[in-house]
Amino acid sequence: MITRLFGFKGGVKPESHKNESSGTPIQKAPMPKRLVIPLRQSIRSTARCLVQPGQKVLKGEHIGEGEGGLGTSVHASTSGTVVEIAPYPMAHASGLETLSVVIEPDGEDRWIDHTPLDLPTVSREEALAWLRGCGIVGMGGAGFPTHVKVGGGRGIETLVINGAECEPWITCDDRLMRERAPEVLSGAMILRELIGAKQVLVGIEDNKPEAIAAMQVAASTLGDGIAVVPVPTLYPAGGEKQLIRVLTGVEIPQGKLGTDFGVQCFNVGTAHAVHRAICFGEPLVSRVVTLTGNVARPGNYEVLLGTQVAELLELAGPKADTDRYIMGGPMMGTELQSLSVPVTKGTNCVISASPALFPPPPPELPCIRCGACARACPAELQPFELYWFSRAKNFGKAQEYHLFDCIECGCCAFVCPSRIPLVDYYRFAKGEIWARERERQASDQARERFEFRNFRQEREKEEKAAKLAAKAAETRAKLADTGEPAPAPAEAEDPKKALIAAALARAKQQQAAVTPRNTEDLSTDVQAEIADIDARRDKLNQQDADKAP
Repeated sequence: MITRLFGFKGGVKPESHKNESSGTPIQKAPMPKRLVIPLRQSIRSTARCLVQPGQKVLKGEHIGEGEGGLGTSVHASTSGTVVEIAPYPMAHASGLETLSVVIEPDGEDRWIDHTPLDLPTVSREEALAWLRGCGIVGMGGAGFPTHVKVGGGRGIETLVINGAECEPWITCDDRLMRERAPEVLSGAMILRELIGAKQVLVGIEDNKPEAIAAMQVAASTLGDGIAVVPVPTLYPAGGEKQLIRVLTGVEIPQGKLGTDFGVQCFNVGTAHAVHRAICFGEPLVSRVVTLTGNVARPGNYEVLLGTQVAELLELAGPKADTDRYIMGGPMMGTELQSLSVPVTKGTNCVISASPALFPPPPPELPCIRCGACARACPAELQPFELYWFSRAKNFGKAQEYHLFDCIECGCCAFVCPSRIPLVDYYRFAKGEIWARERERQASDQARERFEFRNFRQEREKEEKAAKLAAKAAETRAKLADTGEPAPAPAEAEDPKKALIAAALARAKQQQAAVTPRNTEDLSTDVQAEIADIDARRDKLNQQDADKAP
């Protein structure tokens, strides 16, 4: 199936620190005192809240409906009572808050009624809707909706299952493959069927021999078309484009995706979640998380989504000299601003850091243009140029140098002799560009609304003028039929004046047609007085008519 491995440019070899947490089996974390489940599961998607405070919920029950094309469902991680819907800190370097559903568990952990999906009897669209309803997303950290990724896979020849887990300290995928290899490959075969791929390649770094052996044993029962391939240990071999390059030799260029070249890639955790969703009807309500670093009991735990980090860390026992915590790996993770941050679908590791394990970064020095960052960059960019443009806020130039091709792996900062936090500059530049793009879109929308308002007002003015002209023409036609004089030319040119003249004419006609009432029994003197008044009125009207031009 595969005769040789390929390489990719750049990469580094940091100390792995995987033995600290990979030696013990996955343990089930105890039920937390409360669960904080964010309605924003990733930067790409939000969910509309479906529950209210005081409402009883069951494990797996819908509490959030995904909005937009990238939205997925959010579920209750256990049975209990919704006690609050309020903003809580999210797993982001900014420490910003997002709307979350707070559930107080009842300790019973009662599931909703759930049944497996009979995949052979349903259409592909129904299967994708099932995955969306089960809240399945990428478990490697990005959190991209699986139903969207599967739905976009057309003409796929090769399905790649990513078990590389290249970042130091993280071992959740390693233990998952060791202990649940048949379930992982079952999910891989389901993905293969939905995508229509001809072969499945499972890439695992060669520093995980137990995981490789377990996956090879499980794959041997599935026949041809699937291979478990050890790949060289080199960070970031677990990057999607890098792993595809190593396994297939396909180099995906800037602005393209693996699907453009007949390759699709999923994490082993995602495959396991797909297996649980299709074969058991279980939505994604828990995941394996590595607790490691400066702790007394490092290991991997099956954790309910929504468990707050502060409560989770009690299982590992951080040591006294721990000074900060990192969610994710040391290369691409984010330092937590608050321990009330909950575990989400993309949380794969929490590292307790200390000055001994992670010394404070030395002061940033000027760039010496050594080119080490360019040699280490797996995306084959020029990080030092991106650094200068990002620092100078020359964002247009940074985009010309393919800023958004940067995967923020941290290889450049790892090898920089000047200890420049290069990735921080790139994230700053990307954030500024996105912010300006949002401002530009808002400005464009405001301009379009203003232009449409002006267009609407002009259209209404023209429609009103046309109606007035039509009414004037109709009035002139009626006056012509009754023998009344037509309006003057000046009046005829202006529809408003024509209408006014027509109204006056109608008023005169109505006045002439009015017959005085109660005049039958008047005395001769009163009748003479009325006749004298009418004569004077007619004389005045005649004088006004003579004076008119």
